[in-house]
Amino acid sequence: MAKYPLPLIHLMSLLKKLPGVGSKTAERFAFQLLDWPGEELSHLSELTRTLKETIVHCDTCRCIKDQNDCAFCDETKRDTSVLCIISSAKDAYAFEETRTYKGLYHVLGGLLSPLDGKTPEHLDLPRLKKRLESHGIQEVILALDSTIEGDATALFLKDELQRLGVRVTRLAFGLPIGSPLEYIDGSTLSRALSGRQSF
Repeated sequence: MAKYPLPLIHLMSLLKKLPGVGSKTAERFAFQLLDWPGEELSHLSELTRTLKETIVHCDTCRCIKDQNDCAFCDETKRDTSVLCIISSAKDAYAFEETRTYKGLYHVLGGLLSPLDGKTPEHLDLPRLKKRLESHGIQEVILALDSTIEGDATALFLKDELQRLGVRVTRLAFGLPIGSPLEYIDGSTLSRALSGRQSF
């Protein structure tokens, strides 16, 4: 039985590392790429080669940005009294789509998960606390996934942040249990944001 050429096998194995891409989908993508013009393949290759250099994390909020100033930290356009804590940089874009949140963001970079070795040290609390103190934040919104890890992280942060005398709220529980924020539609997320409660 004939086997795929080795470069195609390597490409399929890389494509399978993408979320939701199994063997059949990777195979379909790989054969589709074979049909692309060389110019488009070169452009894709260059984009992926330089991705880590052209897209960086903001030193302040940890959202992603290009080499320009961070749009999420522009204090002339944002409410600097409110800070929304999210676990991933991509969650900020879900909130921006609602057009209802105008405050600042703070990306944790993950959630507490002892089984995966994610302990409180991974949350970089000193950076968060320093930001709260220097910006005079009055309210912190815990906008974390409605999962076991998200709930554990929210409870931990609530205890830590209340010691600083800041108001801590959490998104309303209209969000589906067990669903990551990236899969929540804009109207549901907007209602959860406006219906947030003290936590």
